[in-house]
Amino acid sequence: MSSQEIPEENLPAEQDAHVAVADEKNPFADPGLPPHEHRIQDIDERAARRSERTVALLFTVSMLATVGFIASYVAIPHDKSVFVFPIGHLNALNFALGLTLGTALFCIGAGAVHWARTLMSDVEVADDRHAIAAEPEVKAKVMADFRQGAKESAIGRRKLIRNTMLGALTLVPLSGVVLLRDLGPLPGTKLRHTLWSKGKLLVNMNTNEPLRPSDVAVGSLTFAKPEGLEEHDHDFQNEIAKAALMIVRLQPDDIKDKRELEWSHEGIVAYSKICTHVGCPISLYEQQTHHVLCPCHQSTFDLSDGARVIFGPAGHALPQLRIGVNDEGYLEALGDFDEPVGPAFWERG
Repeated sequence: MSSQEIPEENLPAEQDAHVAVADEKNPFADPGLPPHEHRIQDIDERAARRSERTVALLFTVSMLATVGFIASYVAIPHDKSVFVFPIGHLNALNFALGLTLGTALFCIGAGAVHWARTLMSDVEVADDRHAIAAEPEVKAKVMADFRQGAKESAIGRRKLIRNTMLGALTLVPLSGVVLLRDLGPLPGTKLRHTLWSKGKLLVNMNTNEPLRPSDVAVGSLTFAKPEGLEEHDHDFQNEIAKAALMIVRLQPDDIKDKRELEWSHEGIVAYSKICTHVGCPISLYEQQTHHVLCPCHQSTFDLSDGARVIFGPAGHALPQLRIGVNDEGYLEALGDFDEPVGPAFWERG
């Protein structure tokens, strides 16, 4: 089929063949543009439909690759390996993620390029340079050219291309959303709970021995950990960061807060050692005022009044641990902290 057999309205408009000849007066004359040659897709609808199906296939493969990316992320263990010739052994998850994401992005790009080269208008258009500030006539021309370009792209008529392209562009961002999962494991309720529970003995951090009330003198500061937590445990640092305890013995008459007195034993009170500002360990105690000071930013808490904040940037009081004495005379916890320890986090609000 030749271009003479196609109605003129189906062919791209020919541009004016304006050719200037260079001479001594005008050595840089505009040579003009070569005559436009129609592509097979311009004159044969069957070829155009083949190109349309090719573009749609590429967009569809992109969608399938994106689904494969998400499925690989969920299904393949992170420590599984696979042999790929001739590279050798690779991490199966990384290989699958790279292959599927690369395929998804490549197919979108290849589909867009094939669409532009075979179905969109390829007529070269020359335009004069103009000032940066566009005149109303120029703006109108730009909008007219845009509408003409949209029409010539056949995005409205080639519904198969349009729908598959939209599907591919909609799905491929999910790859990035899924990768957000690698920012870290979901905390669940771990921030609300520690190793403390009913019956756990209070163990002295220095001697590694259970504490009796007689071991805690008035005015002294003692640090404790839960029974069963040892320094050689692989999760020791994570657990002690939540369960670290400071124990102070006050005269019962000096305790101002009613609940603090109820949760104490013979004036022995137990509070979280973790500052509620940014999580620094509190270690400075002033026995005359019953104040404890965080060395990082000087947040100060009154242990005789519910460990409320009296100075500094900390946002709330230190959590108190309810304690008692078991049948053998050792100090024990009567439960966990009633609120998350350490800095405030979003659930607190």
